[in-house]
Amino acid sequence: NLSANCWSHLHPVNMFNNYNVKFHHSKALTSPYPGSHVERSQVPEDKVAWLTEWKDYNPVEYTAKSVLAGPSWADPQINDEGFSPKFNERDGEVERKSLNGLYVVENGRPRNPVGRTGLTGRGLLGRWGPNHAADPVVTRWKRDGSGNKVAHPVTGKNILQFVAIKRRDCGEWAIPGGMVDPGEKLTATLKREFEEEALNSLQKSPEEKAKLEKQLHKLFGQEHFVVYRGYVDDPRNTDNAWIETEAVNYHDETGKCGTMDNLPLEAGDDAGVVKWVDISEKLELYASHSYFIKLVTEKRGAHWSEDPGSECHE
Repeated sequence: NLSANCWSHLHPVNMFNNYNVKFHHSKALTSPYPGSHVERSQVPEDKVAWLTEWKDYNPVEYTAKSVLAGPSWADPQINDEGFSPKFNERDGEVERKSLNGLYVVENGRPRNPVGRTGLTGRGLLGRWGPNHAADPVVTRWKRDGSGNKVAHPVTGKNILQFVAIKRRDCGEWAIPGGMVDPGEKLTATLKREFEEEALNSLQKSPEEKAKLEKQLHKLFGQEHFVVYRGYVDDPRNTDNAWIETEAVNYHDETGKCGTMDNLPLEAGDDAGVVKWVDISEKLELYASHSYFIKLVTEKRGAHWSEDPGSECHE
């Protein structure tokens, strides 16, 4: 079993299907709701679970104007005429299946599988039920001027770096990721989001784009490691809409192919800043991203913490 402290900052339902671990919301209970002045109804920790009876539960209803405006990435309102979503299955081009199994649909609305959030409606999320995202974790070893790997002076483990963006919306550092478009393959989303957010591909000329494509084909075509698949404890989640992600690690082991060193990092799309960042437990990242990064360091045997007690052991 995974030791308790490994889960202390982890709130998603985890990829190990270890359902005896108790999960709870943390970021999905924050107020005000992102991009608004809306305060969630307060949900005590012992009342998050739907199995706990709470007759007086009276959540606030909120869906952002940007969602109600009916953009292509958003569903209509649940009782709109002609809208009859097929929950828990693939609905045309829209994937309404959850990575965590079946979810309950109550009064026509899907119910957040992890529990209450103090807010109904969709908030900033386009889809009722699961909103599927993809997070590409692009890593390389930190190297000195001679190309040798740099080890941490205390642990002696090599230091891993990843491409991080600083989000424009909240100023937090994050993995450059985004939502899966209807009908899009996950691998395509991972590559597209990395291009748009970390390489500013939307502003590039066709020639520059073609050159980028060549470089990225090498990076995204290699063997990769699925870090996490499932529910994410995200500040945008509501009782009826939530984010699920697949975080995938693309790693440059040798440093010789030059693919990583020559990537023309440039913030684009939702990013304010983009750069290679040294990984350690001192990093404070958006949503559950610190946890994803920690899993990558364990897989790669890289440095994470100077405190031996904080290492996870299965």
